[in-house]
Order: sequence, then structure tokens, then C-alpha cells
Amino acid sequence: MKLYDSIGPNPRVVRMFLAEKGINVPVQTVDLAAGENRQPAHLARNPHGQMPTLELDDGSYISETVAICEYLEEMHPAPTLIGTTPDERAEARMWRQRIDLNICQHIANGYRFSEGLKRFESRIVCAPEGAAGLKNIAADRIRWLDGQIAGKEFICGPRFTLADIKLYCWLDFAGKVGQPLDAANSNIVAWFERVNARPSVKA
Repeated sequence: MKLYDSIGPNPRVVRMFLAEKGINVPVQTVDLAAGENRQPAHLARNPHGQMPTLELDDGSYISETVAICEYLEEMHPAPTLIGTTPDERAEARMWRQRIDLNICQHIANGYRFSEGLKRFESRIVCAPEGAAGLKNIAADRIRWLDGQIAGKEFICGPRFTLADIKLYCWLDFAGKVGQPLDAANSNIVAWFERVNARPSVKA
């Protein structure tokens, strides 16, 4: 396997996932800032021009962060980061999906359509008029999640999963691009510090 890596929260999700699994793979960095991901060489690997992308041993490619992590979980089941039973897997996938659709996507587009507009306006369709609203939706859903994880160590209770990795990477990114975590979300603040202490965050 070979990981095509770059800056950004989604590649970091895969790096953290690999680190938690103890999997070492060759890495090739793609220069996102220079638009290398939109050049023919990378588009042949991933026609969406997005990052990250995983090259398999047979020369084929998997893109989309969750698909890559699901593949790695199946190939290297231990330690589990999604689940060992249907119930555990369903719980982790449910929370990962809620976090992805209700928080991460709004953080991403809130950034792309405002602070990141100059970088993204020539690459994707942007809606700068929607940036403030998207940021507000993300903040509202973070407040909702703060109540949901009261009394829990991690998103799925005692289990550290892909849902935690996804949320951590995106909240950490958000704090660097004008969407800081509100300290009033005390459960998420405490959760963030627990995850931040894990060695995998340095991946």
C-alpha cells in the first residue's frame, strides 16, 4: 500500500487511523497549495482531485477518507477502531455519519467560502453568501453533541473509534481557520483534551 497524503483534516484522519492501528505505509506528499491534486498525475489516481488516496498492492486506488479507513479496518482488524460486532460497527458508523454530515461538512464549506475563498474559488463552486450560516450550523450541532456525550469518555462511550478521530481532526482544523471551539461546550472541551493526549495526534 501507499498513501498519497497532504495538508488538511481528511488526510490527517487517515494518518491518525494508521497510527492507532500501528500500520506503517509508504507516503507520498501531494502539494495541495500548489494545486498538484488537480494535475493529471493525481487525477488519474482520484478523478475528484481530492485527498487522501490509498494505492493498493494491485495498483488500484481507494479515495474518500471513510472508505480508506473501512478498508484498513477490514485488512487489519486489531485494534478495532470501528467495531468487532454488528452492534459496535453500527454505533460507530452512526456517530461518524452524524459528525461528518452535521459538523465537518459545514466547517469545511464555512472555511472554503470565507477564509479559504481565494484558494478555492478557482477550484470548486463556492457560495460565499452562505459561509456565516454554515458556520452557525456547525456551531449549533457541536452544542447538540456536547449534550449527547455528557458522561462519556469517547463518542461511543468507552470505545475510541473513527468517530472520535474524525471529530478531533476537524475541530482542531476549525480552531485554526476562524472557527474556535466554544469553551461553553465543556464536555467536548474535556473530550478534546483526552484525544489530544493520544500519541496518534502527532501523525
